[in-house]
Amino acid sequence: MLSIIEYTVTSIVCIITAIIIQRIFIKEQKRGTSKEAINGIKWFGLAIFVWGLGAVFNSVFTSVLGWSASHKLIIYFGVVISLANSLFILLSLPSIEHNAKRGIIVRLIERFSTKEFILLYSGVLGMITFVFVATSYNNETISNNFIWLIDIPISIFVALSLLYELNKAFKSRQMKFMYLPTFALFLLIIVAVSHRIIPQDQVVQVIDQQFWSVVGSITAISFKFLFILLFSILLYSWKFLSEKEQQQSIVNELTEHNKSLQLDIEKITLANESHLDTIKSMKKELIGLRELHKIELSDRQKEVLANLALVGHHKSYTEIAEEMHISADGFQTHIHQIKKMLNIKGSEGKEQLIAYAKEHNFLQFATIKFNE
Repeated sequence: MLSIIEYTVTSIVCIITAIIIQRIFIKEQKRGTSKEAINGIKWFGLAIFVWGLGAVFNSVFTSVLGWSASHKLIIYFGVVISLANSLFILLSLPSIEHNAKRGIIVRLIERFSTKEFILLYSGVLGMITFVFVATSYNNETISNNFIWLIDIPISIFVALSLLYELNKAFKSRQMKFMYLPTFALFLLIIVAVSHRIIPQDQVVQVIDQQFWSVVGSITAISFKFLFILLFSILLYSWKFLSEKEQQQSIVNELTEHNKSLQLDIEKITLANESHLDTIKSMKKELIGLRELHKIELSDRQKEVLANLALVGHHKSYTEIAEEMHISADGFQTHIHQIKKMLNIKGSEGKEQLIAYAKEHNFLQFATIKFNE
């Protein structure tokens, strides 16, 4: 009765959990999550599914075929299921993320591709299993528990590796309070292993048979449930950290974008300041030009400029002075003062004076006549 309850509960819980985990794996795969990050979800899901599948077959063996839980074929089948479960757990270990040094088992797994490791694992343990089965199948003197010797070392190594990787992962995620549940899982696995390997006829000499059977069933169910619980917490924390890292990535991206905008603003500010300086300089030049236009010439100076503009291209300064009835030196003095007021320099001074006089309509002040 206890075996039927154990198999029924295990099959229902494990298969439902495995389906949920595989759906999570498919969803993450569709979202584009890297294969390395979600491979552990796939292998953990398969490990739990194998437990559920084994429990389903054991239910059929015991309920439909009427075999006892200690039937030799059920033991053989249980060993195969346990070895397959250990294989999937081992394949999932490299996907448990943490910053600490990897355990020796994980480093060994990472030396091979997934296909190579499966072939190596199946080949070695397949040969060992064949030897154990061939030795014990028709030998009634060998206890059924003998076949479990194939699985015991593997289960212990897997349990130790799982304990190490889980604790390192929880530590890196600031979840040290999970040390106790992971250690409890390890102890339950050891108890389950002990229950398998110790012959029933020897146990009943010191412990009540019913109690020993209850311990075996409770342990078998408990460590599976605790395994599922720990994996669910690990999966949730991975998802939480993944989203947190994604949010942090967005924050970093926005920060970089903000820095870029700040640099652009600074460049624009400098450019604006440069333009403002240019505008100020142009304003000063404009003011200078305006001041230049505000130059007030005396009537005599206007007359001199007007006469120069009228006949300057045809007569010299002396000739113009004579027609104006003033001395040549006086005329030259007026020219010099006008050049100084207009800031005119160089050999082209005369041409500039003529151009200025014409531009400002000084011809109206001319007092001499131009006879062509």
